[in-house]
Amino acid sequence: MPTVLITGASRGLGLEMVRQYAGERWRVLACARGVEAPALQALAGSDPELVSTHVLDVTDHAAVDGLAARLEGTQIDVLLNVAGTMGAQSFAEKGLAIQRFGAMDYADWRRVLEVNVLAPIKMAEAFVEHVAASGQRKIVTLTSVVGSIAGYTRGGLYAYRSSKAAANAVMKSLAIDLARRGIVALPLHPGWARTDMGGPSAPVDPVDSVAGMRRVIAGLTPQDAGRFLQFDGTELPW
Repeated sequence: MPTVLITGASRGLGLEMVRQYAGERWRVLACARGVEAPALQALAGSDPELVSTHVLDVTDHAAVDGLAARLEGTQIDVLLNVAGTMGAQSFAEKGLAIQRFGAMDYADWRRVLEVNVLAPIKMAEAFVEHVAASGQRKIVTLTSVVGSIAGYTRGGLYAYRSSKAAANAVMKSLAIDLARRGIVALPLHPGWARTDMGGPSAPVDPVDSVAGMRRVIAGLTPQDAGRFLQFDGTELPW
């Protein structure tokens, strides 16, 4: 039975990842700051042999190391960094009006970088042995098309854009550094999905987004390491 570790598993795309992977009879290690979320608890309660929940703040590096130690000996086929944030302001409510030039909240920006950039590489460092011991050996971080420098033509969203561009760079470097261990690492864009973060007007259904990402992840080969892909498998410009 393959195993996936999912951060940000209590809601949105992370919760849908838990639902779909468990539905395919994967062992799911569901990690979130608030694992008491009713929907996540319902999934865990329906099949505790498959879904286990783990309290984890991905910005707490001691907690990340502690969880890795507790899971020592567990083979993790897919390490899936879903946890992310756009910051304190709501994109769903205000759109591109947030994170405007001349009105930046720099403390909030630092928090966005902690979650979106530092956390994925810390997770990779902490769990690399678990992944290397598995059959599939994949590390995937959900990023965003707005982190594409070549492909984005609008300004604003300074905190979120910079964090996703940096996350893309982190995953590119991981792909190079971990290739010798047979690990495939890459950033993956889920599309603009209808979640609390994306808002109700987003065009992509979360179920379709996750189903597409799972297909992409399932088909990854060593030749895909370091590519910037989106949920339908197409490649995005850096």
